[in-house]
Amino acid sequence: MADPVWLLLMFDLPVVTKEQRRDAGHYRNLLLDFGFSQIQLSVYAKYVINATGVRRILPAVKGAIPSGGEVRLLRLTDEQWASTYRYEGPKQLEPEPIPSQLSLFSSQIDAEKFNGKSG
Repeated sequence: MADPVWLLLMFDLPVVTKEQRRDAGHYRNLLLDFGFSQIQLSVYAKYVINATGVRRILPAVKGAIPSGGEVRLLRLTDEQWASTYRYEGPKQLEPEPIPSQLSLFSSQIDAEKFNGKSG
């Protein structure tokens, strides 16, 4: 089993027309449904415990990208995530902690329901 990773997803989506804004909103909601947390406006992160979790998420995230949208997904180790610099104004903040096992399990169940799988 591979080591856990943080998935960092960054995107630029067109939002000129009403339809594009709606599609962008749907994409953001999809990310939240899959257990991503919004880090910044178009930057989301998710802690994944193994490669199987990554393989489950990628097809849905890729397939839902709106026309004209650009998405970049990075995999970061715990060590890389913990070594990031995070600021709010001039004040340095700690990186987000690793989620509890219970919240990871809950996200897994939610993702399977979203994909139409049971159990």
